[in-house]
Amino acid sequence: MTEGPTGSTVPRRQLGRNLRDLRNRARLTVRAAATKLEWSEAKMWRIETGQTPLRSLDVQAMCSVYGAPPDITEALMGLAKETKARGWWHAYGDVIPEGFDIYVGLEEAAQSLSSYESDLVHGLLQTDGYAREIIRTHIRGIDDADLDGRVRFRLARQALLTRATDPPVFRAVLGEAVLRRPVGGREVMMQQLAHLVYVSELPNVSIRVAPFAAGMHSGVVAGPFMILRFPLTGDGVDTEPPTVYADGYTGGLYLDKEREVQQYDAAFNNVWEASLNEQASRRLIAEVAGSYEES
Repeated sequence: MTEGPTGSTVPRRQLGRNLRDLRNRARLTVRAAATKLEWSEAKMWRIETGQTPLRSLDVQAMCSVYGAPPDITEALMGLAKETKARGWWHAYGDVIPEGFDIYVGLEEAAQSLSSYESDLVHGLLQTDGYAREIIRTHIRGIDDADLDGRVRFRLARQALLTRATDPPVFRAVLGEAVLRRPVGGREVMMQQLAHLVYVSELPNVSIRVAPFAAGMHSGVVAGPFMILRFPLTGDGVDTEPPTVYADGYTGGLYLDKEREVQQYDAAFNNVWEASLNEQASRRLIAEVAGSYEES
């Protein structure tokens, strides 16, 4: 099977939503369905949230319990086969943080990305030296081979911004503290800020800085987050629900309920408007880069 750009994440989520809908129509709770299938409730949750591939035979068993018609069962069994597809990131399986492959698949499939970062440069915009310092700090005692692998994986993700086919539109807001915190020392910061200036000139990338002078804005309350939106069908319907990803110290949080996404949309718009425009942001980034050079 030829691997597409979306990998297995999107089919897994689609399959999980369809199976959850069938269960709800059958008026079965997760516990009742798990009992009938002789599975754990945790396994049911992983399936319905798209966090695990699923065999066609398992889908057939679920559809049988839910009373799904033959055509629906056949379609979902076909979709289960797509969840076995492996994205490019599986080559880095030994260094990908647990569960993060789900996010990378969504990132690859997204049509637009809207990010707010208060303290660190977003992973899609990091240089080798900057990423290396963050990972070394996050994972105390990491050995050189593991560190190198994690850095290579982080930099490999950035190829989506310059890919030849439909690169996503990326709007990024960085808090001014991101520019002024000397991660990795003077040389690393000079290279990192120069890279931000370079990437900001890509036609599909817009970078703004939320200055200290902006005072309170929604990002201060919300904390760092990413909003991912996906291509529309010919009828103008989302192929995947917009999703908010918030990365925490011990793992990520995914939100895709309409009300939740609307709240984060409002927060991002508020931060975007409170920030310097792209040209002024580029000047500030270059100015701060110069201060590292002089120090």
